[in-house]
Amino acid sequence: MPEQIVRNLPSEFIEALGKTYGTALTDAYGQPTDTSAYAPQVAPESLLQAEARGLAPGLGGYAPYITGAASAADPATAYQTYMSPYQQDIIDTTMQEYDLQSQKGLPALRAQAIGAGAFGGGREGVVQSEYQSASDRNRGALHAQLLGQGYTQAQQLRQQAMANQMNLAQAVPALRGQQIAGLGALGTQQQAQAQAQLDATRIGAQTEAFEPIERLSRLGTGVASLISGYPAREQMTSTPSPSALSTGLGTASTLAGIYKMLNPQPTNINFNQTGNAGVNSGLANAYTAMAGHMGLSTPGI
Repeated sequence: MPEQIVRNLPSEFIEALGKTYGTALTDAYGQPTDTSAYAPQVAPESLLQAEARGLAPGLGGYAPYITGAASAADPATAYQTYMSPYQQDIIDTTMQEYDLQSQKGLPALRAQAIGAGAFGGGREGVVQSEYQSASDRNRGALHAQLLGQGYTQAQQLRQQAMANQMNLAQAVPALRGQQIAGLGALGTQQQAQAQAQLDATRIGAQTEAFEPIERLSRLGTGVASLISGYPAREQMTSTPSPSALSTGLGTASTLAGIYKMLNPQPTNINFNQTGNAGVNSGLANAYTAMAGHMGLSTPGI
């Protein structure tokens, strides 16, 4: 009996969509994509960052102040630099005034000696000598006091200068560092903004380049959902069964070939007949002999 084959196929319009999708997808992937339009880029250094980098050597500006502090560190000799240039003038003027005041005390001593009746005597000389010795001691003490005040003041100025130098050695780099940090922060913001613009441009170019692929992807998703959700159509085909004669002829032909291989015999064919009659007669005789050997009936040929 005939053989029947049943195939489940998608609906015709879905099959057409699938073919369209396959053709478009093949064409899209067959075209090379220019990736240079959306290649990653790094924003260059901003002007403020460059300025901050140019100020970096100024962080070593503390060196001169360290040198100045070191020169004022020795108390044995460094104080001389800080002595007042008017120190000696002050001492000389003070001493002259002291001598003048000291001389003013001598007339009073003479008056006392006259009043005591000892003027010109030994007692007057002793009193004047004691007065002069005391005046000289006081003068020396005053002079030493003035020198000590100048020295003490010079040492204080030296220490203050050294402290000022050390403060400047710390303050100058700190201020320069703050300036560099401020410029660097602003420059970083500028660079970040530039980088964001580059990234936005790159993403836009990439989106534009892949837009056809995205559309095909959405189409493929839609086609797949239609295939899975839409009922299929059946297609039935029939193949007729072979007849007994054709089956027998095929079997006989196969067996005859085998028989000839096992028992080769010469076959006489009459070539004197006209046309192909002799050949046909010879084949008929061979088939009759093989069919009889296999026990098959021989229909008229």
